[in-house]
Amino acid sequence: MVKLAISQSNYIPWKGYFDLIATADEFIVLDQVQFTKNDWRNRNKIITPNGPCWISIPVGKKISRRICDVELLQPWQENHWNILQNNYSNSKYFEEIMRWLKPLYFEEKYQFLSQANIKFIEAVCFYLEIDTKITNSTDYSILAEGRTERLLSLCNQAGSNHYISGPTAKDYIDEDLFFRDGIEITWMDYSNYPKYNQLCDKFDHQVSIVDLLFNCGKDAINHFKNSYEVINS
Repeated sequence: MVKLAISQSNYIPWKGYFDLIATADEFIVLDQVQFTKNDWRNRNKIITPNGPCWISIPVGKKISRRICDVELLQPWQENHWNILQNNYSNSKYFEEIMRWLKPLYFEEKYQFLSQANIKFIEAVCFYLEIDTKITNSTDYSILAEGRTERLLSLCNQAGSNHYISGPTAKDYIDEDLFFRDGIEITWMDYSNYPKYNQLCDKFDHQVSIVDLLFNCGKDAINHFKNSYEVINS
């Protein structure tokens, strides 16, 4: 049984995103869909002495484009690294994480947003020894119309009969279509994650995984749950 998970391309996503990846046999980065402004595609939150703060990759104001078509035309990498260094240099695992994270900001060139996002996602997975196969929706045939139909198309092409989803997708996924095709759906449970020593007074789970990495190092993987609620057909 091939367990498949699919999610849109996000910039240095939160721990739940990587928990989802670790739960699957294959994870497809879906970036042939509409880019959404003020969303997780090109930004995320980190912890500062004043609380959570957004860091965003500049992508321009054009709205009508797919995620895979978003080009990066302005310098941003040095600025983002400086922000991370200023806020996490005193964290327990800063030096360890810096050795592989800093080169992603200074030694890599990114033409497209999703290209950058995937590079960071793969690097985090490598560090945490998550061996899930990561592919891109562009590796598959033209996607079907409709949200559920698109996901079913990818499941069928990937040879999966077990789809794992984040809980917010319950709002739009037509489960009957999955059951009709003999594909089981399970839902990630992102509640009750354990806390860790965060560099702020008020703990916040909804921040980039870099916060967890800087504070916990490789033990970050033990803060995942790898659990999900099974929906029986």
